[in-house]
Amino acid sequence: MASVDECRQALQDLAARLDRHAEMSGKIDLDRTLACRITDLDTAFHGRIEGGRLLGLTDGDDPKAKIALSTTSDDLVALVHGQLDVMKAVGARRVSIKANPFDLMKLRKLL
Repeated sequence: MASVDECRQALQDLAARLDRHAEMSGKIDLDRTLACRITDLDTAFHGRIEGGRLLGLTDGDDPKAKIALSTTSDDLVALVHGQLDVMKAVGARRVSIKANPFDLMKLRKLL
């Protein structure tokens, strides 16, 4: 099981990757709050996706987040490091993403 610090670092790595992607590919029209819930650690992080970037990442949940991702600590780390495909993980119910269908289509471009 990954630690809270490892999960925090994985999300910071994801934010850095999204920054690089946004610089090279241009902005994606997506401005939503995001909550990432780590089920096995009973912890959460939240921030905002804006223009294809993950901004303002902080500890704690945002129950009103427009996009909510729930997964285990190990699966989060594996997703961020490219060891687990997000679509396969969703299909296998290792990852749950709650968002409207249009946001999900835009998220696929980011992940």
